[in-house]
Amino acid sequence: MRKSFVINLIISILLLIVFMVFVSTIGAVKIPFSDSIKILVSKIPLINKFVDVSNIKHSHLQIILNIRFPRIVLSALIGGSLAASGSVFQGVFKNPMADPYVLGVSSGAALGASIVIIFFNTVSYLGISTVVVGAFIGAVLSILIVYNLSRIGGKTPTVTLLLAGIAINFFLSSIISLLMALNRDQVERIIFWTMGSVSAASWSKIYIILIPFIIVNILFIFFAKDLNLLLLGEDSAQSLGVDVEKTKIVLLVLSSLSTAAAVSVSGIIGFVGLIVPHAVRIISGPDHRRLIPFAIVGGSIFMVISDTISRTIVAPTEIPIGVVTAMFGAPYFLYLLVKNKNMGGIN
Repeated sequence: MRKSFVINLIISILLLIVFMVFVSTIGAVKIPFSDSIKILVSKIPLINKFVDVSNIKHSHLQIILNIRFPRIVLSALIGGSLAASGSVFQGVFKNPMADPYVLGVSSGAALGASIVIIFFNTVSYLGISTVVVGAFIGAVLSILIVYNLSRIGGKTPTVTLLLAGIAINFFLSSIISLLMALNRDQVERIIFWTMGSVSAASWSKIYIILIPFIIVNILFIFFAKDLNLLLLGEDSAQSLGVDVEKTKIVLLVLSSLSTAAAVSVSGIIGFVGLIVPHAVRIISGPDHRRLIPFAIVGGSIFMVISDTISRTIVAPTEIPIGVVTAMFGAPYFLYLLVKNKNMGGIN
């Protein structure tokens, strides 16, 4: 079974790469698929000397390398980060509706970033900007508040979790609106955070999210077995050697870091962490050792599709990508509520 899992994962990653190359040909300027492959391969060390791009238009080179592919790669990293975080949130809370957006983590990150934009200088050190730090602090504080508000007798009931998340979400959004009203010269930058967009993608932004993406997802997989044991119940997990509280705090901080890194380069993009783990779980099953890797790939595919829709469906006008993901996610969220209601209600 492990061999088939590895083969299926490799096939999924290869399909993702092919799909990313394919969508790089779509846009106002049509670029042949073969040219897109040549352009990208020409930047890979060792094998680039076997590729000749001299007959490809310079404008096509610039479009692929500096406009479309950075945007596609950034979308894939954001989608993978949010989907993996959603899988972990759902495992920690033992709740299928836990999601960075629903729980207010994304709003917390956006508020933290907005405060830095308005009140502090935006500087970078070792590739990490103060905006990212502000987003991370906001994300961690918001999830800790929601977690403590919803915790009753050592448990986190679904109703209180959702209500706490929605309440914090609205509260933080209202603060962001207030900051916008009082600082009109920064409105455009703050709106960027509240609507979600990857239109300003660049290779430097990819570097910002790439390091936390790799480190956090490796740690997620390392803790996957503990997440499986948490699903059996905290008492059972404790008896099997899991330090429950420590594990939950570490996973919540890592999830918040991953979400903050994604939100810091794109703004609020909702529901990716909700719908992708559900869809992937149907194929991979509930085992987090399989679920998390496939959620990363699935989230990447979902975000690349959403971004392609946002930039092409009413071109040259661009729809914020957060709007596109919400159009998929909001109906699915309602479906989950109705499903839980038909199963006897949420508790």
